[in-house]
Amino acid sequence: MIKNYFKIAWRNLVRNKGFSLTNILGLTIGMICTIFIFLWVKDEVAYDKFHQNHDNIYQVMATRDFKPTIFTDPNMVLPLAKTLEGGNPQILHTVVTTHQESHLVEYNNTKLKKDMYQVGDQFFNIFTWKFIKGNAATVLSDPRSAAITESAAKAFFGSDDPINKVVKVDNHDNYKIVAVLADPPGNSTFKFDFIAPFDQSSDFFKNRMKEWTNSSHSVFIQTVPNASMAAVDKYVNKIKHDHSPGDKISTYWTFPLNKWHLYSEFKDGKNVGGMIEYVRMFTVIAIIILLIACVNFMNLSTARSEKRAKEVGIRKTLGSDRRQLLTQFFFESIILALIAFVLAIGFVYLLMPSFNLLVSKSLHLSIIDPFFLIGALIIILFTGVVAGSYPALYLSSFNPVKVLKGTFAAGKSAVLPRRILVVGQFVMSILLISATIIVYQQIQHIKDKSIGYNPNNLIMVPSSSDIDKNYAAIKQDLENTGLVAATTRTSSPITEIWWKSGSPDYDGKAANGDIIFSGLQADADFTKTMGIKVLQGRDFNKTPGDTSVMLLNKAAVEAMKLKNPIGMVMKYGRKFTVAGVIDNVVMASPYDPVEPLMIYYDPNNSSVVNLRLKEGVQPKAAITRLETIFKKYNPQNLFEYQFVDQEFGKKFLTEELISRITNIFAGLAIFICCIGLAGLASFTIEKRFREIGVRKVMGASVQQLLMLISTEFLKLVAIAFVIAVPLTWYLMSNWLKKYTYHIDVSVWVFAAVGALILLLTLVVVSLNTMKAALANPVKSLRSE
Repeated sequence: MIKNYFKIAWRNLVRNKGFSLTNILGLTIGMICTIFIFLWVKDEVAYDKFHQNHDNIYQVMATRDFKPTIFTDPNMVLPLAKTLEGGNPQILHTVVTTHQESHLVEYNNTKLKKDMYQVGDQFFNIFTWKFIKGNAATVLSDPRSAAITESAAKAFFGSDDPINKVVKVDNHDNYKIVAVLADPPGNSTFKFDFIAPFDQSSDFFKNRMKEWTNSSHSVFIQTVPNASMAAVDKYVNKIKHDHSPGDKISTYWTFPLNKWHLYSEFKDGKNVGGMIEYVRMFTVIAIIILLIACVNFMNLSTARSEKRAKEVGIRKTLGSDRRQLLTQFFFESIILALIAFVLAIGFVYLLMPSFNLLVSKSLHLSIIDPFFLIGALIIILFTGVVAGSYPALYLSSFNPVKVLKGTFAAGKSAVLPRRILVVGQFVMSILLISATIIVYQQIQHIKDKSIGYNPNNLIMVPSSSDIDKNYAAIKQDLENTGLVAATTRTSSPITEIWWKSGSPDYDGKAANGDIIFSGLQADADFTKTMGIKVLQGRDFNKTPGDTSVMLLNKAAVEAMKLKNPIGMVMKYGRKFTVAGVIDNVVMASPYDPVEPLMIYYDPNNSSVVNLRLKEGVQPKAAITRLETIFKKYNPQNLFEYQFVDQEFGKKFLTEELISRITNIFAGLAIFICCIGLAGLASFTIEKRFREIGVRKVMGASVQQLLMLISTEFLKLVAIAFVIAVPLTWYLMSNWLKKYTYHIDVSVWVFAAVGALILLLTLVVVSLNTMKAALANPVKSLRSE
């Protein structure tokens, strides 16, 4: 029986090539989109889950309450991890690490900047990394031992065995390579080239182990399975506050590894989501695109129902029951889905490099992966059953007597559901296109917002001890080139915030008026180099008195409610006098309000040399001259530089990526709709071919015939537009609320999308109608 079902299904598909190809094309595109989206979603959801103990790994976090401002902080004191160990039976291991840091690594004549972590004793017990050579014990037994990743080993040593080779880090410390690790997966929070232990015998480490107020490390814990995290959090808070009783603003808690990537955004001390929003959004988009393709199949199947009516009538007369007919029609749809899926797999392999480039990942598809096989079965059955459900139920319900008498005609029972499905398709397409436009507008809105400084022709060069020692000579040589307009040094890049603390003390400060401040140390010509507007007072001018002056930004003055800040005394460790007020500068997220900022003069604490090139100078052309000067005074280090405008642009990478992906899939959704619309129009015209001939004989023009056929479809698009607009407005308005600075949803977006959809519908239907409208009516009427 199954063989017979298959044979009949195959014959029907081959006999109706246009119908089959139209459906296969739509289903194939829908499945390609679905597979790519699910590969991306799978990679995002699987972030960090390659660690064997991922269900029981947590990072210690702090909620700092500065009233009214609250922020979430991952920075912890160095001794916390060791102190937590052994004091609570629910905690198995604890470890402290540095943050990811870039270091200059040298072997023979090869110098490269590589990422490195220094870690505590339990690092390899908590986290799972694949050892190619060596083991965890050899890495952590000696403070001058290190593990290197496979790619870094190849970069330094080529095909030579790296074990026992010695590399120099930052022109100072020697490390012996004792292990080789596989590169961290692309979906790993930890990205590194080297792992080295802390030097616990050093005076620096011993002194920092007694320091309970300087938070600059990460602390991780591994618990027993099913541990009470409320009890663990209580224990962590007790340990920290017992050793630091003056810390009245911090509440400590544990953040599970499984949420690090997907739920990484915090606002006012509360988790507000993160990448999980985009994972959900793209999952919905994948389902929508697949449903649009399925709707095409339903529409085209029911549109050609009269062609199969006699087949159904004869089979029922010969004894086929409805269950057998249902099975037959489901067989046809599942075979179509299977063919489409095989084609989709081929295109996925072909397009994978381009998709990886688009999403900045290294995704791959393994057809022997059990998860893939299960997913493939689900997609094929889902598509086949959903696409074939309505046609199967509809066709199997035909009355054989009416069919064989010739009195059967598909009436409202077939037309109405088909119209509803077309409307549904266009509702989803209008929603997707409108959403992509609104996302793009929001990104542009943030990009166009003033950032408080001029990032163009501004270059950042990492500092070093040699650069600091020779800074005056470097600055003079740079100015002598005629390329550089201004130079200054800062303790952090202008595109990042490295330091936060409570506000300085000042006369009139409220008892509970502590405010979170960002901090920056800078040299002379700070505002001149950065292109920052001085609203009141002056910039640093390198006079002896500048060592006791401070600049505030506009947000700080407003937060402290100062009316005349110039000349006010600020106590922050020592006394500073406010010399100037500058415009707000966007250093952190451009989507959030600018935080209060204090800047004080300290030329001895620099991490970055900032260069402002003169107008008209081509930045890339100037790099060679700049490199010569820096290598002259800093020969031991690589010459590195960053263009500030490019670094600032990285703050939009996630949103721009989401926008690009959404644009592509929205376009494909529309294309699938057009394929279905073309097929449906073709069947509609075929049914009305004689009517068109009669109308032509009676004097109807081609334009009138085009409008006659198009009107039906344009009405459906208009209905879809009326439904889609309020739905899109509601969803996108809620999405925009998460941004402090956001656009308002414009009616012109919907007007443009509506016009586009109407135009596409008119073009697709007209192209299919034209052939019938231009045909000789004699051909359609001679059989009457």
